[in-house]
Amino acid sequence: MKGFPIEAGIPAIRKALDTQRNLVISASPGAGKTTILPLALLDEKWLKEKKILVLQPRRIATRLAAYRMAALHGCQVGQTIGYQVRFDRKITKNTRLEILTEGLLTRRFQEDPFLEGVGLLIFDEFHERSIHADFGLALAREVQETVRPDLKIIVMSATMDVSMVAAYLDGSAVFRVPGFLHSVEKIFLGSDSRLSLPQAVLQAVRQCLQEGERGNILVFLPGEKEIYQSLSLLENSSETKQFLLFPLHGSLPLERQNDILRPGSRRKIILSTNIAETSITIEGVTMVIDSGWRKRG
Repeated sequence: MKGFPIEAGIPAIRKALDTQRNLVISASPGAGKTTILPLALLDEKWLKEKKILVLQPRRIATRLAAYRMAALHGCQVGQTIGYQVRFDRKITKNTRLEILTEGLLTRRFQEDPFLEGVGLLIFDEFHERSIHADFGLALAREVQETVRPDLKIIVMSATMDVSMVAAYLDGSAVFRVPGFLHSVEKIFLGSDSRLSLPQAVLQAVRQCLQEGERGNILVFLPGEKEIYQSLSLLENSSETKQFLLFPLHGSLPLERQNDILRPGSRRKIILSTNIAETSITIEGVTMVIDSGWRKRG
């Protein structure tokens, strides 16, 4: 575990948790807060061999975080590191760090109202705000204030208003961790009403390639339909035959999700819904194409 910005702040975070039970962490995307910090706290004395629960707003982020942490820890998923999402569970009696979707925390409270086997709750990507996350944090605070003063809570995000959350957690300490800084050039390609969205994507990819940049390309699209239509055009384009092409969305099979994150010698073009905005970090991306469209349920 080398080279992540969060690592510089871990000694201070550890020191704070020795005497405080609540922390708020604001860390830029890619800083390593999701995967590096929970592993760094796994053997703290105040845990007293209790578990760490990490709450994620999305299933794809839950699974990918678990596999990434297990790889860093040198174990198989379901051993020290495990996860649970709806209809999918890889947790054993030896699991000490569990990554869960936020809705499953309510069920955990029903089964174990005092969270007696848990020493630390981490609410990740809290800025996405859901009824499950808000309700889970409220229940955790009530348990902490009444029967579990030893229960510790960390709330993390890249973009939330940390002052409001810190105030709710009795004025807890706030740690701010910068991420990697990269120079960014914005290019507006405009729109051509004669082109469908997939055709516009193909045109934008071709223009990116003409710029001569190296690295992977990430394309944001509103949904699966647009992803696979664009994928079909790119597969039949001579300019992109040297690339590995990947769709990325919430219902993608787990093995395909993992393929996207594996390093390789060939460049990638990832066609994704907005799940890649905050839920996961894809390494090696040097160009981002945003269609400007998203679906709202």
